[in-house]
Amino acid sequence: MSRLEELIEELCPDGVEYKPLERCCTILDNRRKPVTKSARVTGEYPYYGANGIQDYVSDYIFDGTYVLVGEDGSVVTPNGNPVVNWAKGKIWVNNHAHIIEGTEGILLRFLFHYIQTINVSALIHGNIPKLTGGDFRKLSIPLPPLPVQQEIVRILDNFTELTAELTAELTARKKQYEYYRDRLFTFNNGVPMGTLGTISIKAYSGGTPLANKAEYYGGDIPWLRTQEVRFGDIYDTEMRITPAALKNSATKWIPANCVIIAISGATAGRSAINKIPLTTNQHCCCLEMDPKTANYRYVFHWVSSQYQNLKSLGQGARSDLNSGIIKGYPIPLPSLAEQARIVAILDRFDALCNDLSRGLPAEIEARRKQYEYYRDKLLTFKEASA
Repeated sequence: MSRLEELIEELCPDGVEYKPLERCCTILDNRRKPVTKSARVTGEYPYYGANGIQDYVSDYIFDGTYVLVGEDGSVVTPNGNPVVNWAKGKIWVNNHAHIIEGTEGILLRFLFHYIQTINVSALIHGNIPKLTGGDFRKLSIPLPPLPVQQEIVRILDNFTELTAELTAELTARKKQYEYYRDRLFTFNNGVPMGTLGTISIKAYSGGTPLANKAEYYGGDIPWLRTQEVRFGDIYDTEMRITPAALKNSATKWIPANCVIIAISGATAGRSAINKIPLTTNQHCCCLEMDPKTANYRYVFHWVSSQYQNLKSLGQGARSDLNSGIIKGYPIPLPSLAEQARIVAILDRFDALCNDLSRGLPAEIEARRKQYEYYRDKLLTFKEASA
């Protein structure tokens, strides 16, 4: 029998009492204060919104340890649970996040873990999803004896601490990747230059099948949108279209191993490689490399390193790029052997930082699922009879 089981058997064998959240903590929503982005003064204090830190500002309105729960906007996970953040120190909180602090006899950290297990889907209303103050205050919370709370928190915090350590390691490795990438792409004046257009066999664009044609969607043809272009390899797409959509729209098949660059709006300048043949919308510029001139993975790493520069070339209200800007963008062209050497180094870093099947992202995801499994298991209590 585990220590937790012993405590439950000793202290609450007949179940635990449940109470509304408002009786388990101090709710500080009336002290929140929104500040428009244009009115914020940049500083050192985190500015929290519905789903975490939105900015850093020059002043604070809270100083302590708190749990923040999203009120409106992006406030529910895919599993229907609230978006919950742990905040400590001097902070500012706007009116899109509920804020609570602990009270005697109830661990705030216990509430942090437990609130994440509650399915609030039925409580979310409105065009902009909202967990109202009234519904938030009525959330039902189990109150096991303090030693039981402490043991649960100890177990679950071990998981979160390991995940935090892995996340910090991932951040460090990403910085290391960027450092070596920038060094490897620093060439002397003897290296010839080209453009993305001159090293491409062909540049492809795409299109969007009519959204009101149900027969165009749900087929077997992968169809890529720019929000899926995320500085990595693409093995599948979130949406698929039918042969009828392919026939009756501007989208077209793109061969595998193209360098894909998003050219529209907030995603402009991001890049990826498609590891499968696919189709795209019109906001992707897809370059098929000439293997006699350029290693496609070398081009991908170069284009990724140029994200900020590419983004700055955007035009119009949405800062869009276009195929002319992309094809005219310069690229250094060392020998194919040197390109392959650079790729071998950077691919190792890239796999460690971005590969979801191995490396740190896979380890972090495994630890997250492990935490969620034990959290849900440990925080399921029998309710005591009245």
